[in-house]
Amino acid sequence: MSSYDKTLMSLTHTLIHVARSYKSAADALTADFELSHASAWPLLMISRLGDRVRPSQVADAVGIEPPSLVRIIDQLVAAGLVLRQDDASDRRARILALTPEGAHMAARLEKALIPFRRELFKDMPQADVEAAVRVLIKLDQVLAERSAP
Repeated sequence: MSSYDKTLMSLTHTLIHVARSYKSAADALTADFELSHASAWPLLMISRLGDRVRPSQVADAVGIEPPSLVRIIDQLVAAGLVLRQDDASDRRARILALTPEGAHMAARLEKALIPFRRELFKDMPQADVEAAVRVLIKLDQVLAERSAP
């Protein structure tokens, strides 16, 4: 195995491990907000994607299948954090929007994530972080192209 192949193997293995570790650490942060970790991320994604977003877009952003999101959205609606409405442009589709309480909760979560991320990356030069972002975005694009029909 070449040195480059060993590096790629290490990178792909590390991606899986780091993603799991990051999710676990970030999920612990959501406990302070009386949200399950499963519901916090869809709430944040609705906020980041903007109101009037389709559930499939939220599921994709969170990294889960749309049917898995249905129960979570039901919980967020019941908690008064999310509204589920008919899409005026496509009556078969539903759209999601945050309630004022949901928007406030999402803003609080985002605010809590800032020092959390800063602490994680405090010893890493910004240029290294920016390079990592470029590599991961490109990898995501390549993987999306491979899975496209």
